[in-house]
Amino acid sequence: MIYFYPEGVNLKIDESKQIVEALLIASPEPLTEARFKAAMGEVKTKAPLKEIIDELQTEYESSNRSFFIKEVAGGFQIVTKAEYETYIKGLFTKSGKLRLSQAALETLAIVSYRQPVTRNDIEAIRGVSSDSSLRTLLDRKLLEIRGRDEGPGRALLYRTSSEFLQYFGLNSVKDLPKLREVEDILSEDQEELL
Repeated sequence: MIYFYPEGVNLKIDESKQIVEALLIASPEPLTEARFKAAMGEVKTKAPLKEIIDELQTEYESSNRSFFIKEVAGGFQIVTKAEYETYIKGLFTKSGKLRLSQAALETLAIVSYRQPVTRNDIEAIRGVSSDSSLRTLLDRKLLEIRGRDEGPGRALLYRTSSEFLQYFGLNSVKDLPKLREVEDILSEDQEELL
């Protein structure tokens, strides 16, 4: 298959796949259609990024690679398969995990499921001040400020960021487990402890 470009340049599918693969490897952030087009510059492809990604994914699956392409935060990233996690952790001196306090985790969960949400809304649910937790989550770029509430005082509204989606391997917040699913998992864990 050959894709035609306006400048008279013809790239074979293999060349397009190689370019996309190089971009996926080099990019620290998910590769979106917009970032792909920007990287291609004057050379415009008629083949959408998703089509090229699908062909690469098929190749990876057929050759039983240790990685695959995952749709994350509105783009695509190469990620390793879960069965290699132990070995990958061995590469890092730290655990490779983001450490958050219980308070920060509670705050992050509330924002994730109730966004956009104000600090007062978070504190009403938690029953304690959330200033420190919000500051930590903003510093770590897991949350971002997305405007102001229309109510009295025009409080800041907090939402999860694209870094949040990327860190947790989600394409959108719609991919979060439903609250009922979380309750079921927690009740199963409690039963196992008894």
